[in-house]
Amino acid sequence: MDERSDLRAAVRTIPDYPRPGILFRDITTLLGDARAFRRAVDELVQPWPGSKIDKVAGIEARGFILGGAVAHQLASGFVPIRKKGKLPHETVTIAYSLEYGIDEMEMHRDAIAPGERVILVDDLIATGGTATAAVELLRKMGAEVVAAVFVIDLPDLGGARRLRDMGVTVRTLMSFEGH
Repeated sequence: MDERSDLRAAVRTIPDYPRPGILFRDITTLLGDARAFRRAVDELVQPWPGSKIDKVAGIEARGFILGGAVAHQLASGFVPIRKKGKLPHETVTIAYSLEYGIDEMEMHRDAIAPGERVILVDDLIATGGTATAAVELLRKMGAEVVAAVFVIDLPDLGGARRLRDMGVTVRTLMSFEGH
């Protein structure tokens, strides 16, 4: 079995969650498998060792787990991007659309210095609403978004394409058809 299919086998699929007709791709099984977790992190950072990456930004919550590990591997700082109201210091906020309404996320105003090179990390890219808003938030603070990396892509939902249309390099480790 090659490494990619081994990683894919470490992802659990839960039917009809969070609602009927959805196949939820659960990476907690991958995170709990030491070899798969390490291999996933190694593959996410693969293009950038030796590059100057100042910060890794992780989207709440699984992006924190992966992003922290990626930041460690790249000897970079880590920036949490959280739902509004969760960060204790002065923040910058962006609103974004969800299927069912509008949400907001934020980061600390002093987390990124203008010109810093940043990689955005999350577990999965679906419609891209959260990820494109995170890129806009980082750019608003003057970051150069080098790439956005994800373990899973759901290409039928178009999120990775939306990020590429914004000029962001996208790296994913696997894809699943459907939603």
